[in-house]
Amino acid sequence: MNGGSSKSLKAAFSYCVQQVRTYDYHHYLCLLHLPHASRKAAFALRAFNIETSRAMDLASDPKIGLMRLLWWQEALNRIHSGKLVEHPVAQSLSWVISNHRISKHWLKRSLDARIADANRDEGFIPGSIGELEKYAEDTQSTLLYLTLQANGVQSTVADHAASHIGKASGLVLLLKSIPHHLNRYGKILYLPADVADKHGLLVKEGERSEIRVGTSEMGPSGGLADAVFEVASVASAHLRKARELSGTVPGDANRVLLPAVPAQVALDELEKRKFDVFDSRLSKGVHGVSPLWYQLKLAWCAWRNKF
Repeated sequence: MNGGSSKSLKAAFSYCVQQVRTYDYHHYLCLLHLPHASRKAAFALRAFNIETSRAMDLASDPKIGLMRLLWWQEALNRIHSGKLVEHPVAQSLSWVISNHRISKHWLKRSLDARIADANRDEGFIPGSIGELEKYAEDTQSTLLYLTLQANGVQSTVADHAASHIGKASGLVLLLKSIPHHLNRYGKILYLPADVADKHGLLVKEGERSEIRVGTSEMGPSGGLADAVFEVASVASAHLRKARELSGTVPGDANRVLLPAVPAQVALDELEKRKFDVFDSRLSKGVHGVSPLWYQLKLAWCAWRNKF
């Protein structure tokens, strides 16, 4: 690699780190505990997730957001063909694929899930928590599978733990996005229809259904908090299952699985706020807690080799 290419690659990885620090701070702090040799790969993978997860939100028109995702689909094909793609995240991913044994399948699965989500009908509502769990695994667990691969971890047990942690993280993310989606789109996008119906939030008009949140002087109706609690309980169960595997997970996988910590912090804070996703305290600091406290908790878990 010549000096110009080396400088360009260094700038590309710096861009990835900055993107993760800006848009995914709780995971940025997790990645700092990874071994130096695999940290680059982890930041590139998280930066790729940021590019694809924000594509629809950044676009003024959903078609433009979808075009961006399709651009990334073509970019991945070019990267895997050994062709240069002029984008810092793409450059970083190309280096990662060349220097680490990571699976094209997981990158493709993650992006395909984003594209399918962008293509869904305007009035689409997920039918069950199971559908949300699949989306969470496709978009979040895949990042952990890839990071395990980049760390040279080949373990079915570690993959099972990563699956549970990714599902928990994804469900938490979808719950915390409810206020944003309601503000931007005027509706709730990721609450399962069966759960919404059970708690009196699903309104059917002909063949169409819509989730509506009743309000009072005290804020959103209790039905929404009950629905959030139900989904959060499933996320908590996934974290418990992951930790049940901790005794048999290889030691070098534990730091890759640190994202279990922010997922648990977010769930604990949701519980403190009685599962009111509109409580402004949840957006303070890191998932509602002091950044210093969060960093100390992460450091304690990393030092103990636990997640």
